[in-house]
Amino acid sequence: MIIKSFEIQKKPSNFLKYKLFLLYGENEGLKKDIKENIKESLTEKYNNIEIINFYESDINNEDDENFNNSIFSGSLFSDKKLINIIGAKDKITKQIKNITDKCPENVTIIIFADVLEKKSSLRNFFETNNNTVCIPCYLDNERDLEVIIRNELKKNNINLSREIVNLLIEKSNYDRNNLKNEINKIKSYAINKKNLTIDEIKSLINFSGEFKSENLVNECLCGNIFQYKKILSELYLNNINQILFFRILSRKIQRLLNMKEMEVKFNNLDNLLNSCKPPIFWKEKPLVKKQLNIWKRVELKKIIQEINKIEVLCKKNPQISNAIFFTFFSKICVKASSFS
Repeated sequence: MIIKSFEIQKKPSNFLKYKLFLLYGENEGLKKDIKENIKESLTEKYNNIEIINFYESDINNEDDENFNNSIFSGSLFSDKKLINIIGAKDKITKQIKNITDKCPENVTIIIFADVLEKKSSLRNFFETNNNTVCIPCYLDNERDLEVIIRNELKKNNINLSREIVNLLIEKSNYDRNNLKNEINKIKSYAINKKNLTIDEIKSLINFSGEFKSENLVNECLCGNIFQYKKILSELYLNNINQILFFRILSRKIQRLLNMKEMEVKFNNLDNLLNSCKPPIFWKEKPLVKKQLNIWKRVELKKIIQEINKIEVLCKKNPQISNAIFFTFFSKICVKASSFS
């Protein structure tokens, strides 16, 4: 059964009768929020909750003793088990099918997956089974992030101008985790101050208008080697938030893929760019137009697949993660340059 993310966030208790949830898509912050919504709702209903985490690689086969024991064995210390399966792929579909109908009442399972194609067996099973919940977690748009800002600051009676709200959204790079980090800074700063100026906010969130992370990704996808190297030289002087860059790259490529699918409905790229939701900032339109001319769908899908592999590689090799990170982005830029 498919439900929209806002439905479960609005009233998670309505869905506690279901034992299995699939959260898939690029929006890691939204997945985290939904997981917390479910957990908090379970905590209100049960006295003690045991949380067990598995990675997809931990589940070797349908007879995996450790995994099955975690689900079907009782617990001496908890009333409810919350089992999280992280990084799920289609190859665990058979195991999930086997446990769906016989999953105990005291067990809730949340499965986290990256982007799943329509033909995915795991996604298809959750979408068509009335006893499971499938929640697509698409990237946030500007309106989603504005609602988060307004709702969070309303709790503390903090008022922000439209200009400041736009600045926070820009600084977050459309990532709700980044946005919430900035909001928490504002909450701490504004304990006895309810109206903040834009200069105070800029200072608080260390805003810099130059060499923003989005610039590097845009120039990289355009194959503008000179501009790319110029921004790269600045980044070498600072600590790199690699996960942030991977998220930005993933979001921009997904946007290009979506636009590629819509391309046939428009006479020219300008009309396509003008119709996009959320709107593309006018300064970015020439870059996006160039990216659409450069990249083919098959190449964009390859990069999406590689992002996950490179991200894992960076985490496993922290000593050389910067070299891995910059090599990956540089290869994309060189490839784009050869296509253009």
